[in-house]
Amino acid sequence: MNSSVPTVPAELTPVAQDYLKAVWSEQEWSTKKVTSKQLSDRLGVGASTVSETVRRLCDQGLLHHAPYGAVELTESGRRLALQMVRRHRLLETFLVSELGYGWDEVHDEAEVLEHAVSDLLVERLDARLGRPGRDPHGDPIPTADGTVVRPDATPMSDMAAGESGVVVRISDADPEALRYLDEIGLGLDARVSVTTRREFAGTLHVEWTTPGEEPGGGTRSGAVTGATDLGLLAASRVWVDRD
Repeated sequence: MNSSVPTVPAELTPVAQDYLKAVWSEQEWSTKKVTSKQLSDRLGVGASTVSETVRRLCDQGLLHHAPYGAVELTESGRRLALQMVRRHRLLETFLVSELGYGWDEVHDEAEVLEHAVSDLLVERLDARLGRPGRDPHGDPIPTADGTVVRPDATPMSDMAAGESGVVVRISDADPEALRYLDEIGLGLDARVSVTTRREFAGTLHVEWTTPGEEPGGGTRSGAVTGATDLGLLAASRVWVDRD
């Protein structure tokens, strides 16, 4: 393992680890500033708890937070956040590829395990999995030195009729959405086209051709073509690298 990568300090509690990861994750696919309200909603805790924890992490030099302003990671906080993101996504990948979990099942398991695994185990998992660049949902896995290569993608809900591209990410925020997309066969690396956009109904008509790889890790023989009407909320979960 690269010696320049900080290990997760023993004194950094699981709660603190969750906060750093949450701040980084809120900004990964968005340009919006992170607020205390967002952290409260994401972590499921009250405003006063968020304020106290953020203050403590600011005192530790891991966060910046001006009064009524955005919550931001310091450079040290960012490196530690990426360490936790790396743990989480490697664990998700291992659970799917090696233990047969569905891609809708792994988030909560990884949330627990990421606090318990050692840096050595994380490195061994990375090697065993062949140094994967993304997790089962298409989110990039940070390298050991903290490098993140994020695909150039936008939500399908932003696409106009006639636009097409390749699915590179599907948000894991809603397991029910993951199960639905799995059922209809729309997953990573599918080539999709938006044929009709109905603003009044809030739907897109989408057609796609999938490669041989199943979203959950299995394989199909040959390409499969599908089509459906997707609501804009479901379409917002699917991120596409547009042509």
